[in-house]
Amino acid sequence: MKQFGVRYTGDYLNELGELTVPDIAVDLFAGKPWIEFDFFRDQSPQPGQMDYWDRLYSIEIEPHHVAEANGIVIFRPWVKASAFADGAENLVVIARAGAGCDKIDLAACTANDVAVFNAPDTLTHSTASSALLFMLALAKRLVGQQSLVQTGRWDLQPRFMGDDLTGQTLGVVGLGATGRELTRLVGPFAMRVIAYSPRADRDVAAAMGVTLVGSLDELMQQSDFVSLHCRLEPHTRQMIGERELRMMKPTAYFVNVGRGELVDQAALARALKERWIAGAGLDVFEHEPLPVDDPLVALDNVILTPHWLPSTRQAARLTMETMSRGILAASTGKEPDNVVNRDVLGRPGFRRKLQAFCENAVAGAASVA
Repeated sequence: MKQFGVRYTGDYLNELGELTVPDIAVDLFAGKPWIEFDFFRDQSPQPGQMDYWDRLYSIEIEPHHVAEANGIVIFRPWVKASAFADGAENLVVIARAGAGCDKIDLAACTANDVAVFNAPDTLTHSTASSALLFMLALAKRLVGQQSLVQTGRWDLQPRFMGDDLTGQTLGVVGLGATGRELTRLVGPFAMRVIAYSPRADRDVAAAMGVTLVGSLDELMQQSDFVSLHCRLEPHTRQMIGERELRMMKPTAYFVNVGRGELVDQAALARALKERWIAGAGLDVFEHEPLPVDDPLVALDNVILTPHWLPSTRQAARLTMETMSRGILAASTGKEPDNVVNRDVLGRPGFRRKLQAFCENAVAGAASVA
């Protein structure tokens, strides 16, 4: 057998060295003696280190991490080209515990014969249902209604009369997996659903009861709810700015459970403060964690959650099972599923790395027998 060392990024641990996510599916490694796993503990918070949480989303994989592992499971840290300053002789795979890989330099990984795989579908339902939750909470004026009870101001009930979703127009930006799932979830509400998604198949959209519009402008102008579900790419970065927000109805709501960088956040804060739009539900932000003195925090017409709303126990388990299965594949000389930088698969250096672990497949078969 050939040992395969797996390292989980340090943000999986708290200051006591305990898991912050209760189930990372390491039970799948049972009976696989060639798998050895640990954490990058130098990335973990230390007791009393409160500033750790301010830089939680800026942690990076460094060259000594790359040298230490055959497989790395990434929670939040960046993987920049600088991580490969000393090469990547031992590193075979990077597992991204989620769908988005925008914090990973895929070109640098490919150049260093490292395959990156993700979990593209495990958060689909939980992300889409989070968008629906925002829509319902905003439409029903949930936060305002709760404040009436907390302050004893039941006399102000008429100020917080909400709306139903039925008959209103939902505009979905990006008709990928989560956009399609949101469309399915709103089916019982009899909403009119439109989508701006240049890559979408018109026949597939029509079969779902979705009308594709020709431009983002059309969607912003027609929608009562705008929900973002597109990837963060160079051409989508800050695709929603002041111009687009001013196109929305003053009664409309904006929802983002995708990526904060899709939006000009300063413009959105102005839109909410000056009531260009009725409100917003946001789980993601341009800079995370969101500073407590950010203008968004002081507003009464926005619901804010800490890039965690889709992180249900069920979705987390599915995601971590996908990570473990991909690690197991690589540790036995096989390609993982869901490789994002597929050009790496044909590179001789990557093939040699995989080949070195083929003997573990024999050991695994023997243990089953």
